[in-house]
Amino acid sequence: QVQLVESGGGLVQPGGSLRLSCAAAGLALEYYTSCWFRQAPGKEREGVSCFSVQDGRTYYADSVKGRFTISRDNAKNMMYLQMNSLKPEDTAVYYCMTGSDPYYSSGGIKLRGYDDWGQGTQVTVSS
Repeated sequence: QVQLVESGGGLVQPGGSLRLSCAAAGLALEYYTSCWFRQAPGKEREGVSCFSVQDGRTYYADSVKGRFTISRDNAKNMMYLQMNSLKPEDTAVYYCMTGSDPYYSSGGIKLRGYDDWGQGTQVTVSS
């Protein structure tokens, strides 16, 4: 059974930083397309960043390019999202997930296949 568990969320002031972690069990993340999504209140869930095993590329939504960095530690079977220069509009529940074939659409990221999701971790950017 696949388990994805996020951690590292919290309250941070605008301009601050957070690092989210995703611990995976039941699969080896390095062999799967893995992504961070987020969902703000009243909004649709949106793709933030992905590692694609289908094309070997890293994807970032326009809204986070230059501020967020996705990384993985294959030995620990972990994925991370380093978030810098945080803005109030980054406030959302952040989810770790696996899927397939990410692509860009209107500045965001969508996938052609959606598989497993974590339970999410809340990030609040506020003064």
